[in-house]
Amino acid sequence: MRMSLLKDKLLVVATDLFQTRGINSTGVDTIVTVAGTTKMTLYKYFGSKEDLILAVLKKGHQDFQDWLDEKLNTSSKKPADKIQQLFDYIEEWVSSPEFIGVGFIKASAEFPNEENPIHQLSSQQSREFRQFISKLASQASIKDADGLALQLSLLFEGAVQAEQMKRGSGAIKYAKKAAKILIDGAIKT
Repeated sequence: MRMSLLKDKLLVVATDLFQTRGINSTGVDTIVTVAGTTKMTLYKYFGSKEDLILAVLKKGHQDFQDWLDEKLNTSSKKPADKIQQLFDYIEEWVSSPEFIGVGFIKASAEFPNEENPIHQLSSQQSREFRQFISKLASQASIKDADGLALQLSLLFEGAVQAEQMKRGSGAIKYAKKAAKILIDGAIKT
């Protein structure tokens, strides 16, 4: 197996195990066994378990952001339409069989110490997502873009947490309804 393929496989396996079993509950031995490799190989690509966790978080966040950007950019060119469609795509993502949660939400819960690099990256990713929403809102000429972004990110994080706890909870559908009310109200003002 080519080395970059093995590194990618380790990221995929670790992502799945961290999301389904928990980060702290998943040891390096389990990761390498499931990936069909050795600790030496894991540590060659990722100097420590912490480095692997950070890489998993970065990849998951970037993959989601790329997917969402593509959806929004191919669906409409009008900024007001994009902000309206945001929760349509989030609902699609959360409802897909591949959905296993949001890494930064789980990681921040498992690493609550604000000085921990994993917690810091999780907080940064939450802020980046909120900034992404704020940018969409600004482009749609919404006056309090940051305020709307905070409200929508809270809906997103709460609904995702509920769906992580119980698939099919309906939380994302209600979050989408609430988001529409907030967005409609912000566009009118």
